[in-house]
Amino acid sequence: MAEFDRSQLALPTIVSYCRRKGFVFPSSEIYSGYAATYDFGPLGILLKKNIEAAWRYWNVTSRTDMVEIEGAIFMHPKTWEASGHIGGFADLMVEDLVTHKRYRADHMLEEAGVVAAAGGLSVAEIDDLIKVNNLKSPDGNAVSGAKRFNLLVKTHLGPIEDESAVAYLKGESCQNIYLDWKATQEVTRRKLPFGIAQIGKAFRNEITVKQFILRTREFEQMDVQYFCEPKDADKFYEEWKANRIAFYTEFLGLGKENVKFRQHELDERAFYASDAWDVEYCYGALGFKEMEGVHHRGSYDLDQHSKFSGEDLSYRDPEDLKVKFNPYIVECSAGFQRIFLATLFEFYREEELTDSKGEKDVRVVMGFPYELAPYKIAILPLMKKDGMKEKAFELYADLRKQGISADFDEAGSIGKRYRRQDENGTPWCVTIDYDTMENGTVTLRHRDSMEQLGEGGRIKLEDLAKYLSREGFGK
Repeated sequence: MAEFDRSQLALPTIVSYCRRKGFVFPSSEIYSGYAATYDFGPLGILLKKNIEAAWRYWNVTSRTDMVEIEGAIFMHPKTWEASGHIGGFADLMVEDLVTHKRYRADHMLEEAGVVAAAGGLSVAEIDDLIKVNNLKSPDGNAVSGAKRFNLLVKTHLGPIEDESAVAYLKGESCQNIYLDWKATQEVTRRKLPFGIAQIGKAFRNEITVKQFILRTREFEQMDVQYFCEPKDADKFYEEWKANRIAFYTEFLGLGKENVKFRQHELDERAFYASDAWDVEYCYGALGFKEMEGVHHRGSYDLDQHSKFSGEDLSYRDPEDLKVKFNPYIVECSAGFQRIFLATLFEFYREEELTDSKGEKDVRVVMGFPYELAPYKIAILPLMKKDGMKEKAFELYADLRKQGISADFDEAGSIGKRYRRQDENGTPWCVTIDYDTMENGTVTLRHRDSMEQLGEGGRIKLEDLAKYLSREGFGK
């Protein structure tokens, strides 16, 4: 059997799979959907929580130099003045002169093959490249010159909609950390270096939204902001770069060939950053796309918020109180939806099987590592009679009470139910049959090998717990 070629895995295959299995639903689907908004379904929310737990363990729980906060979505409007988002958080757009649809100018140039990375080009450079290459809109019409379009989502808070009530949804989640950094340091009595982590919502008024959950207007960011003395910043920057690759390849289980670093060009790097790299993942046929950014931010953020708020955000050396400074920051900021999508591309596979009659069949398997699998085990009664259904449901309910994510499936043949659970990514399937009722043994089927474990293909029911872990699944 030929090995599944993941490099040719197409996005529509994953999109269809997500809808069919309940990982991701188009939001407001009964109203024909709402552009670039999505809901996590029953399997999707379980995978989401498992990814969050893995990220939290790696970046916070297992370390002694990290704490975590959760910030509000609404922040004082001056936050976005200080951060530069109101004045400089903008994409260059062009407008179709016939349909008046707007498009990201850098995307247009990149997709036309004019330049590989157009994000750092000026208005004049973009206009010149569009003119020289005679680029048209997707509808084949001439386009306007490039103009800046601010990405902050603007709204009003309170009963009166005037300028005094203007507010913004978070353009990036990390700003809570900068505003709370001094309070966090004081209440935890932390000495430098230490970091603050957060998983939080962010919103961007994107005009061009495409490629499923790769680019949406509402998304979650997984941030680590690591505060240190200026003299140590380069060292910690290199340490965190290595840490990010290790997290994805060694802990989440993404293939090393599918994860790489790309350094920002000078013209695409933020002016205050001394260095910036993207962690990119190969999303099948889509190729490599950004999944996380690692940025050497200096003290810019604390400097700006000190200036605009009038508050002293500096750190005082506990060994010498006369020494105070704004710490340098190493930032690791990942897009949760992109990590979520990466796990689907990484672990989806199709296998061609031949049954005992020589007939071929295709098995779709989501080969999640045990910790990421939405359901760890599925309980299947062989039949609905002679007490088997009740016995199976009793086991199912008991596992759920123990906090084990389990599924119960009684519909269809055992073979069809195995296939459904393979698609769900469920590591184990337990079948309750007549032997279970007589002697307390069950069949335990392994997702990847499709073999039944134990002597004679059976195990004792009381031995089931030893298999419910990463190590147990690997046996």
